[in-house]
Amino acid sequence: MFKAPELTRDSPVITIVGFLQTGGRNDCEPVVRRRYPVVADALEWLGRHGPARLTGTGSCVFAPMTDATHAAAVLADKPDEWRGWIAHGLNQSPLTARLQFERQFGPG
Repeated sequence: MFKAPELTRDSPVITIVGFLQTGGRNDCEPVVRRRYPVVADALEWLGRHGPARLTGTGSCVFAPMTDATHAAAVLADKPDEWRGWIAHGLNQSPLTARLQFERQFGPG
């Protein structure tokens, strides 16, 4: 993917604040959509249920859902040939709690 001649190589730098305000962008997505129609189809289908995005260079597609019930309904409706999961987002990595524990009590 990174050698694709059509991959944008001059994207403006984005700050964390800018990312949080806009949701960011994935410069690989247009290339992946053109080169891999099955991924484009998945993004289009999922995009009917929420703002579909591509992870990195395209190992997965995802969309945030309003709640677990909505997510379960979307998952139940997915095409049979696809695999899907419901993932719960976290505001803080579990590693943060582990590091705090180790700072207080040592490795363990």
